[in-house]
Amino acid sequence: MAGTEFVKMTDVRYTYPLSDHPALDHLDLVLERGKFYGVIGENAAGKTTLCNLIRGLCPHFYLGTLEGEALIDGQDVRTIDDQKLAVEIGFVFQNPFVQMSGIRETVFEEVGVGLENLGIPREEMMRRIVEVCRALHIENLLDKNPLELSGGQCQRVAFASIIAMDADVMVIDEPTSQLDPEGTEDVFEIIQLLKGRDKTIILVEHKIDLIAEYCDEVIVMKDGRIAMKGDTSTVLSDPRLQEWGAPVPAAARLGHALRAAGCALPRIPITNSEAAALVRGL
Repeated sequence: MAGTEFVKMTDVRYTYPLSDHPALDHLDLVLERGKFYGVIGENAAGKTTLCNLIRGLCPHFYLGTLEGEALIDGQDVRTIDDQKLAVEIGFVFQNPFVQMSGIRETVFEEVGVGLENLGIPREEMMRRIVEVCRALHIENLLDKNPLELSGGQCQRVAFASIIAMDADVMVIDEPTSQLDPEGTEDVFEIIQLLKGRDKTIILVEHKIDLIAEYCDEVIVMKDGRIAMKGDTSTVLSDPRLQEWGAPVPAAARLGHALRAAGCALPRIPITNSEAAALVRGL
């Protein structure tokens, strides 16, 4: 149900095996269902580890040491059924190649792996595969071998396999890292469609102008902690973003520069359309 608490983390500290430095350090966070969250921050800020924890890979797969309270739908992530979590939470990894099963001979079969594991009827499975591949413009790859795809193609196939499962929650770690601008726009259109279906979306992405355009709220991470969390406009117009090593929208940089030059802007814009409207009004 939209608006209900989905993730609650209190004083969470997580350290990977063989590491003496925590990847998450005294982290507090609450996420609600039905919202689209953007997660930003410099490299090694803890963004991917946060995704791994929400998905249950920490500590179930990566092991390591987890301290504090980490609840997913009210259940302690340490004791939650990670197989059940895999069905409820779709996860698109940062590296799409690790998401390939390695045992399917065609993209069609690869996209259907998760559906097959869920026991989806054959006709419904085929309909979903074709539908999502058309939406991601990879229907021309359906007969290709997944292991012979380019990085960008592999990224789309990995994304398609998760979308096809129709999970209520999507955790997406830099899905456009290997896509060109056109492919990036295609992916964000799909994410926007998922949002329209009341999916909960947690997206790690460096392309900050797209975060500004699409997200409901933004989470800024620094040194394994939450530096700031709030509505997208408030966070992305905050002048402290650069101090935290987070990217700043081009529109916000322009707004800060205009204010520094003495222009009395009513607010700092975060999207190009907002910036254009404010400049026309000067």
